[in-house]
Amino acid sequence: MTSDKPASPAAAKTARVLAALDHRELDRVPVGEFFWTNFVRRCQKEYGPAFSPYHHWDLDLIVVNPNMDPHVTGIQVLEKDDDHIVVKTGFGAVIESRSDCPMPAFREFQTQTYEQMDALVFDDPADDRRYHHALADQINGVGDAINLELPSFVDRVKSVADDFCVFGSICEPHEMIWRIMGTDNVLLKLAEEPQRMAGFIERLGEFLEGIVHAQVKAAGGLLKGLYVWGDVAYDHGMFFSPAYWREVYQPQVKRICDAAHSYGLKTIYHGCGDARAIYDGLIEAGVDCYNPLEAKAGLDVVELKRQFGRRWAFNGNIDVRVLATNDREKVRREVLRKLNAARGGGYILQSDHSVPDNVAPATYDYVIRLAREFGTYPLKLGEFDE
Repeated sequence: MTSDKPASPAAAKTARVLAALDHRELDRVPVGEFFWTNFVRRCQKEYGPAFSPYHHWDLDLIVVNPNMDPHVTGIQVLEKDDDHIVVKTGFGAVIESRSDCPMPAFREFQTQTYEQMDALVFDDPADDRRYHHALADQINGVGDAINLELPSFVDRVKSVADDFCVFGSICEPHEMIWRIMGTDNVLLKLAEEPQRMAGFIERLGEFLEGIVHAQVKAAGGLLKGLYVWGDVAYDHGMFFSPAYWREVYQPQVKRICDAAHSYGLKTIYHGCGDARAIYDGLIEAGVDCYNPLEAKAGLDVVELKRQFGRRWAFNGNIDVRVLATNDREKVRREVLRKLNAARGGGYILQSDHSVPDNVAPATYDYVIRLAREFGTYPLKLGEFDE
């Protein structure tokens, strides 16, 4: 007699996540998360230096990024002292991180002109070093802190595969192009020479499709989906015309999603700001789920679930501004109301970007306890039932 019970923690969590993305209710609402470095450091002071938020809170979903640098050069340290570090990455970007600033500053871009853009040649997306070597890269190494000591992509995937539902990741072309040329420069060039830029965006799409295929093969069946990183909006709307996005960017997002789907993998698109103008286009492109649904950009997952129903799944929208009050009643109201989006599946609970260090570890612990108590199916949300 066989049992339907999953054989491992990872199997149970994968079943839970995939059920949500398929708009099915399984046992409970899955939980994913991203954490700012200083929040993790705050937790390490409280719980010990070996603290891992994903293990400590037994989260369901974790994302592992491969090396997506156009050139597989590693990261060169140009300057370093106790207060700052300046590095040059495989994107050709010079980036400075300072102890008195929460995020790094992009100081210089090697690719600036149309001619330099047209001449840029990408290293092979299937280059073995991207996946099997412990070689520092920009996406993994340069965030709210500089980290140049990570293991290889494959080693990182294997280290979490027994405990979590593991997603790989890929940038879409706009997330790449601003890192190559700088945001202001890119937006000006999109206005000046939209068709010339479209040609480069298509080349980026081809490169990124190759990264999808290569990372999935390198991971050897351990990935269950891909996050697609793509900031194309701010809190009041799109960075550029939605019509241009549909004409130029949407086909490249589609080729990325098609590549993921060819392996049976789900896609979750991470786009900050208010990109509602292109939500239908993202669905048409094959995006299965949207993250992070920033509350400060006016997004409400409960309303979006009513609007899109079973057409789209959602991941996020727990307002970190509410969490940062560390007020238990406000946090309870926020979490329980947003859980309405999980009726019938279609929702992964998560913050509306990443958990910052003004959220007390005890407050995030409370979020998880609420998710486990009230996120069990069938949902019973009491006064917060909408």
